[in-house]
This record gives sequence, C-alpha cells and structure tokens, in this order.
Amino acid sequence: MKQVLKESLPTNGDTSVLAGVYGPAEVKVSKEIFNKATLEVTLRPKIGLPGVAEKSRERLIRNTCEAVVLGALHPRTSITVVLQVVSDAGSLLACCLNAACMALVDAGVPMRALFCGVTCALDSDGTLLLDPTAKQEKEARAVLTFALDSVERKLLMSTTKGLYSDAELQQCLAAAQAASQHVFRFYRESLQRRYSKS
Repeated sequence: MKQVLKESLPTNGDTSVLAGVYGPAEVKVSKEIFNKATLEVTLRPKIGLPGVAEKSRERLIRNTCEAVVLGALHPRTSITVVLQVVSDAGSLLACCLNAACMALVDAGVPMRALFCGVTCALDSDGTLLLDPTAKQEKEARAVLTFALDSVERKLLMSTTKGLYSDAELQQCLAAAQAASQHVFRFYRESLQRRYSKS
C-alpha cells in the first residue's frame, strides 16, 4: 500500500494553516468501508487541545472533502487530512478548507473537482465583507462560510452564524462564487510554480 505525505501552508491574510495528507493507507477494521476510502480530518488548534469548535469544523471539512474525493478508487483504505492552525486572524474555516484542498491535490488524491472556502461577513448596516478579520467577524451581524467546487461553482457546504435575510444570503453566495475564481486562479498559479521547478 502506497503512503503519501504532503504538506502545504496556504494563508488567508494573516491566518495560516499547515496541512498534511496521509494515505491511502491501511484502515482499522472498525472504520473500514467496503466500497470506498474512509476519510478522516483532524484539526489541531494553535495551542491546547481540540474543543467543540474544532470538532465542528472537522465535520464540515470532512463532509466537503467527501463530496469531491473519489474514494471508490481506494476501497477499504484510509485517507487522513491533518490540519494544524499556525495563526488565526479570521476566516479560519475558509483557510482550513483551502489548505485541505491544496494538500489533497499535492498528495495526488483523486478528486472530481477542486474546492475552496470563502467567508463573508455582514455588518450592522448590511455591508458585505469578504475574508473578514477576527475583529470584523466579532463585530459582524452575520458570518457565512461557503465551500464551492471548481467546475460549476456549486455549493458543497455552508455554515452561518448570526441574522441575515434570504436576499443577503443570496448576495453573500454570489460574492463568494465570484471570489472563488480568484482562489482557483491562485491554486493554478501555485501548482504551476511548484511543478515547473521540478
């Protein structure tokens, strides 16, 4: 069984996350799925032990990864994504999603599409902010994070906190879809730089 370890360090402003992917590797019998790979995500905070917030983010990231990873190509194996928060200055979940995607690509894990995370914040007067800082998130009326695929900009996952209208939700989603083009361009340029050197 081939084991791959790849690490990458994407940043969203001053937020950065180190990501590693291990697998496909042997899986414990209790976690084995007979027709696809078992995908596990571990998120470690900068200091201390993982809490409820990290477990919630792990679940969101795992569900997003499962939507795009072609696990049927590696049945009865395990693919593990480990994320270590280096610094958190806001938009942490989006940064974790981007780090996970880049690490999966770098490790050569087969996927039907790339994905990215984009965080939007709405302040009290309805102004939309993309990639908000921790201070902006704290002061915002609502914070929305979306995971989008690279093929049709389809919504893979969303999580929200705060109060917003249906129109504001659609406005944030449209802004996230537009911003995702820049993230996917960054992915492309990063991969071209990485593989043109080797």
